[in-house]
Amino acid sequence: QVQLVESGGGLVQAGGSLRLSCAASGRTFVSYAMGWFRQAPGKEREFVGTIDWSGVYTGYADSVKGRFTISRDNAKNTVYLQMNSLKPEDTAVYYCAARPREDTMVVRTSPSRYDYWGQGTQVTVSS
Repeated sequence: QVQLVESGGGLVQAGGSLRLSCAASGRTFVSYAMGWFRQAPGKEREFVGTIDWSGVYTGYADSVKGRFTISRDNAKNTVYLQMNSLKPEDTAVYYCAARPREDTMVVRTSPSRYDYWGQGTQVTVSS
């Protein structure tokens, strides 16, 4: 069992930045690859990005590539999502999620591949 708690959401103007954090507790953090997803009102949950257990390999959705960066600090059991050049269309509830690590880096984009989820944090980007 892994418990995930996101923080860092808020209201920001277009072009601004936010950093989301996701603190994990429970099972060994390095046993898991981590992902970030988002869900806007009336839309399905959308893949944002993922990072492998070591923090070396990452993968991103095309919509955020070059603007968002995922990192993790295994000593702190925390994964981060740095969001720059934010756009109004980035407005959503952002969720972190965990899935068992794999021997090779695979970018898992489907929410069904992730076993544990946080409660989400709201990000609102004003124009």
